[in-house]
Amino acid sequence: MVSIFLQSPTFLTPLSYPFSSRSSTKRTQHGASLSLRVTASRSSFDVVVVGGGIIGLTIARQFLTGSDLSVAVVDKAVPCSGATGAGQGYIWMTHKKPGSDVWDLTLRSHELWHKLAESLTDDGLDPEELLGWKKTGSLLIGRTTEECVALKQKVHELSEAGLRTEYLSSGELLLKEPAILVDDNTGAAFLPDDSQLDAHRAVAYIEKGNREFATAGRYAEFYHEPVTGLIRSDGDSKDVAGVKTSKRNLYGKKATIVAAGCWSGSLMHELLKDCNIPLDVPVKPRKGHLLVVENFDSFHLNHGIMEAGYSNHQSASVSGLDVDERMLSISMTATMDTSGNLVLGSSREFVGFDTEADEFIIRCIWERAAEFFPKLRDISLEDFIRNRKVRVGLRPYMPDGKPVIGSVPGLQNMYLAAGHEGGGLSMALATAEMVTDMVLGKPSQVDTSTFGVKGRRCC
Repeated sequence: MVSIFLQSPTFLTPLSYPFSSRSSTKRTQHGASLSLRVTASRSSFDVVVVGGGIIGLTIARQFLTGSDLSVAVVDKAVPCSGATGAGQGYIWMTHKKPGSDVWDLTLRSHELWHKLAESLTDDGLDPEELLGWKKTGSLLIGRTTEECVALKQKVHELSEAGLRTEYLSSGELLLKEPAILVDDNTGAAFLPDDSQLDAHRAVAYIEKGNREFATAGRYAEFYHEPVTGLIRSDGDSKDVAGVKTSKRNLYGKKATIVAAGCWSGSLMHELLKDCNIPLDVPVKPRKGHLLVVENFDSFHLNHGIMEAGYSNHQSASVSGLDVDERMLSISMTATMDTSGNLVLGSSREFVGFDTEADEFIIRCIWERAAEFFPKLRDISLEDFIRNRKVRVGLRPYMPDGKPVIGSVPGLQNMYLAAGHEGGGLSMALATAEMVTDMVLGKPSQVDTSTFGVKGRRCC
């Protein structure tokens, strides 16, 4: 039996009043409205995916479309209530380094996102409407001689890696983006093929596609059900047969996959405490803020924009704040979403699982953006407060900067897919492909060895 329930996920913190509590907003494929979920009375599936963010949902999608296996997705909350719903949605290569550990995975995932958008167009559908897809191109901005020299080298490396890219002088940059403040020391790396998504639309599209398999008994969702333990065959066996939730047992005959974002580390600690397996998954939350300025008409952005220092997570110098402990950084990113809202970022800091909006950091992001876009200085504080919303999310951080994707050593039929930090949306489709290939015993499109659990700080 299949049942349909209404859900109201939370993803935006309105800040007409600083530090107000998060409001519940209902969502559809087009943004904020009612959301449906599908559950079932059965408890046995081929695959159980723990985590309803972009990684978990795309893994489910890959099994459903690429095999005949049945899938259950279980989450302690609802989709888009974590890092996925709080992100900026960029599908960019501009800040990636060719040859790095995540390069091939990111490149493959971007290829799959582009193919998905193209397939929608071929079917007479609008990828912007369904995914929030915009092929805006990206600009990585340098404002010093040293940064511009580094950007020219980056352009060379990206071109050698096969990407379309060019270096823009200050005059050329101003023609591309008239709102940016430039001088003789300003330049940019420009990648015309970079794109962006609306995370909520993309997740809603994936959810809708997954649910089409529910009537055939191949898909179900179990939300608001925290996972509390593992089910192992014959009690103490190393063969994982599924998970226990707060409401039921869910059996995964072929695989149990933990893709719980920043909660993956603490969840794995709880799940394995009785297994006598020396495994420490060091995924931890890295908090971030984004500002969403609604009804914005002071200027228009033609591209996605990021400052060159983003990759180095520029530190904020703050009197009276223990920046070293929090490792607080503020870097300018700017995009315009499909509704014409200006989205500004971003911050990074380690403060545990705290998701309260920080008024100080909000001001820092705004002031940093105003250094690049002078017209922001003309907006009154009252207008800024009245028209803004704040996204607060917890990125799943891994100390070595790359996600952990692979089987769990010492256990059969259990896998991890977590630690993508701010690149979950960007790397989701290739991660899903990699995980399903592992479970199904197929050759991988991307070398999996760099992402495996064994040999990392995990064990």
